Amino acid sequence: MTAALNGPYPPAGGWTTDDLDAMPDDGHRRELLDGLLIMPPSPTAAHQTIAWRLAAALDEDCPDQYDVTQGVEVRISQRRSFIPDVLVTTAAAAARRTARYEPHEVVLAVEIVSEGSQSMDRILKPALYGKAGIPYYWRIEIDDGLVVHTHRIDPVEEVYVETGRWTKSVDVGEPWPVNLPISRLTPRHL
Repeated sequence: MTAALNGPYPPAGGWTTDDLDAMPDDGHRRELLDGLLIMPPSPTAAHQTIAWRLAAALDEDCPDQYDVTQGVEVRISQRRSFIPDVLVTTAAAAARRTARYEPHEVVLAVEIVSEGSQSMDRILKPALYGKAGIPYYWRIEIDDGLVVHTHRIDPVEEVYVETGRWTKSVDVGEPWPVNLPISRLTPRHL
């Protein structure tokens, strides 16, 4: 453990991914935003069901050059690290069997908006994923039924452009053709 973890305050200059590596593997999710340690609350059952169903559905038709997984860290920089709810990476990156990915290895990041994550999932994460060059971002809203917002990066501006707002079926051609009924993702008790 680093000395920074022994006290009640963050280290001078903020937390880093080295500090994350030194923390115990105790089941807590930890993310970094510009050196600030963020510990989101445990996800709800509905959140987990959506993530599980989406990952399984995407995996069914996933081309060989990609891999679908859940809840794996993406290290954007030494002071920024996030854990998307679902992500698609390159197959080469997945073959490393790693506990974390670099942004250039991630093809799609998906966040499911929860009560405590609205600003992070709607504003901060897409802005930082876009700056990091992750080509696709999906945001799933569950307040008034399940809605999937799909985005593709504008590589010049490094921001996401919405490509769809799906309430019945997600029907996109990128990163591969996906036609997915929203009912397949929706928990029984949403």
